[in-house]
Formats: sequence, C-alpha cells, structure tokens
Amino acid sequence: MNSSARVCIVLALLGAAAFAGDDKLMLSMKADKDAALTTDPDSSFWQAGPSVYAEGDTYGKPLPRYRTQIRSRWTKNNLYFLFVCPYDELYLKPNPDTSTDTYKLWDWDVAEVFIGSDFHNIRRYKEFEVSPQGEWIDLDIDLTKPQHEDGWKWNSGFQVSTRIDRKAKTWYAAMRIPLAAIDERQPAEGLTYRVNLFRAQGPPVRRKYISWQPTMSDSFHVPERFGTLKMVASPAR
Repeated sequence: MNSSARVCIVLALLGAAAFAGDDKLMLSMKADKDAALTTDPDSSFWQAGPSVYAEGDTYGKPLPRYRTQIRSRWTKNNLYFLFVCPYDELYLKPNPDTSTDTYKLWDWDVAEVFIGSDFHNIRRYKEFEVSPQGEWIDLDIDLTKPQHEDGWKWNSGFQVSTRIDRKAKTWYAAMRIPLAAIDERQPAEGLTYRVNLFRAQGPPVRRKYISWQPTMSDSFHVPERFGTLKMVASPAR
C-alpha cells in the first residue's frame, strides 16, 4: 500500500471517530469495487473499515473473553461483513454441508447479521448466519408469523468465507450480501439500515450468546433494540 493510500485510510478512520460517542452506530465504508472474500483482518480491504465490537451477552453483561470485532464495507452491488471471533471451544455440526442452507444452524457456533431496511415495519428484516466450517443460512424474518423460522426457505444469494486459527483460538468469517436482497433503494452514501450482530458460542452446557446491541431478552429477535448501520464514502483521493 502506498503512502497516499495509507493517509486516505487514516483520515477516514479519524473521521469515523466523530461517531465514537454513538455506541449504536456502525459505519460501512465504501469500496470502489467488489473484492474476493478474505478473512484476513489485516488486508487493505478490511483495514479501510472501522470496527465495532460485540462484547456482552444479550443482557449487556460483559463477556471480554469473547470480544468479537466486526467490520463492514459496501459497493454498488454488495454489503460485506467480517467477524473476528475468539473462542474457548468450538461447537460444530458433524458432517457439514456448505453447498446449501443448513437449517437450524443457530444450534451450533455461528456469527449472525440481522438487518432491515424498513424503518416503519421493524418486525420485517433479514438474517444471515455463518459457521466456522463455512455452513450458512439466510432467512426472511417476519415476526408477525407464528413460526418466523419458516423464512429460511428464502435465498438471498449471499456468499461466505471462513477460517479457523486453532492455535490462536479465533475463527474468522466474511460475508458478501447482495444489496438487492435487503433493500429496493439504490445504494448511496448516507443510507442507513437497522442492524444487530450476534454470535452463539460453545456447547449447550457452556453456551454463550454474544451481542453488539443487548436485546435485554433471551432472544436475538428484538428489533426494538437494533442499532444502525450507515453507508459512508470512501476516503477522498
């Protein structure tokens, strides 16, 4: 990376610091073009995006051992997320199948994005999950329905990449979500979404539920407690 590019990134991150007082706001930094999915947080693609952290349980109790770093980028076609997930022990589904949706993937270790574009009907939103093994599921959530899990039959076309560093006891997950799957609006600087970010970690007897915005409930599905994701411009050249 040349020196002018480094300066641009530094200026962008300093600008993002102006939002640091808003702990319910996540910034997604624009990328000039789509990129191959990478789980390397030190790559130039991810370094250009500021981080938020999921570091407590769903009631806000601190879980520093599982402090999860999350970054986001966007392009004219896609929204990207990166999760950096420390763990004690992995709880993985036997015989993983990454070729299709894995129903009830949430029973195992996962990273999750809940995101909605409708600020009027907040009970409608999309859910995206990925496991350390690269399994995935996407859901069209409608909380007015008795069984909102039925939304798993929807398919967004999102893509994932994962990596487990067993020595460091950290796993990484990257998502690429087509913007057309979550919003009818054309992507643009300043657009906002309702969002929350979660992890489920460990076997049932030692299960931990890690959230960015605490839901103050045993459930992740509390849209009244979501935060905001805002699309911001790439650094000026």
